[in-house]
Amino acid sequence: MPRRTTPLINELELQPRHATPNLQSTIEPPEKVKKPWYHLLPLAATVGLILAPHPSILWVLVDHHYKTLKKPHLLVIHLSVIYTLTFLIISSLIVCVARDPGPVNVEVTRREEYGEDQNDENIGVMEALMEDDDDILAPGRWCRKCWAPKPERAHHCSVCGRCVLKMDHHCPWLGSNCVGHRTYPAFVHFLTCITILAVYVAGVAIDALVYSFRNPIYVNEITPVHELVLSMYGVIFAIVIGPFAVYHYYLITTNQTTLENISPFMLLRHLPPLPRTGHSLSDPPLEPELSYEQRRLVKDAHGQIYIYDIGWRKNWAQALGWSTKYGWIPRLLYGGASPGDGRHYPRNPRSETMLAKLATELVKIDRNM
Repeated sequence: MPRRTTPLINELELQPRHATPNLQSTIEPPEKVKKPWYHLLPLAATVGLILAPHPSILWVLVDHHYKTLKKPHLLVIHLSVIYTLTFLIISSLIVCVARDPGPVNVEVTRREEYGEDQNDENIGVMEALMEDDDDILAPGRWCRKCWAPKPERAHHCSVCGRCVLKMDHHCPWLGSNCVGHRTYPAFVHFLTCITILAVYVAGVAIDALVYSFRNPIYVNEITPVHELVLSMYGVIFAIVIGPFAVYHYYLITTNQTTLENISPFMLLRHLPPLPRTGHSLSDPPLEPELSYEQRRLVKDAHGQIYIYDIGWRKNWAQALGWSTKYGWIPRLLYGGASPGDGRHYPRNPRSETMLAKLATELVKIDRNM
C-alpha cells in the first residue's frame, strides 16, 4: 500500500538545505492585515488633542503678552517655541504612523546584505516543520503564525498579524501600529516633545493667570478662562505623558522593550539547556507548568537579569545613536530610526551566569516537590 502524503507536503518542493537560496522563494509572507476604519479613531483623537489647545494659546499670547503687557518680543518667543515643538510632535507622529516598525519578511535578508553566513536563516521548509516546540520557543527561531524566521527580540503582533523586529508594544493611538526597531526613536521623540510642550504651555498659562488674578481691572474678562483651561491642559498632559516618557528613558538605559519589561516569564526562553533527567520541566520550561515558588523565583530574577544591558552609554547609542556626521539632525527633527539591522544584539556577559543559576534553582525546586 503506497504511503499517503499530506496536501501540505504535496504543495511544497522538497529541496536540500543548500538548494534553497532564499526562504522567500518557498514561502510567501503573510498578507498584511487590513484593519477596520474605526482603528483610526484613536489616531484622530491624538491629533485632535494636540491641536485643541492652540486657539486658546493664540488668544492668551495675543491678549496677554501683546495687548496687556505690551511685550511683542515675548509673543514672538513663545510662538516660536510652542510651534517649533508642535512641528516636532507632528513630524515624529507621522513617522510612527507611516513607517514600517520593523519588517521581518524581506526579500533580501540582513545577513545577505551584510555578507554574513546565511545558514542559520536559510533553512528548508520541511526542516522547519520537523522542528519541535522547544526549539520554536527559543529566541531567534521560527514563527508558526507568520511561517517565517523570527529573529531575536522580534515578536508576533496579533493585531497587525505579523512579526515586528524588536517590538516594543502595539499602540492604538498611533493608527493601531506597532512601535518597533525602526519607529522606537520617533516614538520616544514624540513623548519627549509632548512633555516639553505641555510643561512650557502650563508655565506660560499659569504665569498669565497669576497676573490676571493680581490685576483684574487690566485684563479681558475672557482671557483668564483660556489661561485656566491651558493651565489644566498642560498640567494634565505633563502628568500623564511625562512619566510614560521617563519610563521609556529607563527602558533605554537598561536596554529593554516594554514587552520584555512587563513579561518576566520571557526569561525562560533564554535559559541554558536543562538536565535531561531528574525533573519534570520542559526545556525550556513553560510558564503554566511552574509552581508558585518557581514563578516567584522567575519574577524576582526578572528584576535582576537584563540580558541585553551592555552599559547605559552603549544602550542609549544602540537605541538612539547615529553613525553619520549629521545623524543628529533627523534625531532632532523626528527621532530618526535605531541603528543596526534589528536582528542581532550583543548580550550582557553576566546574564549567562545568572540565567544558568536560575535554571539550576528551577530544577532544584522541581526535584524537591
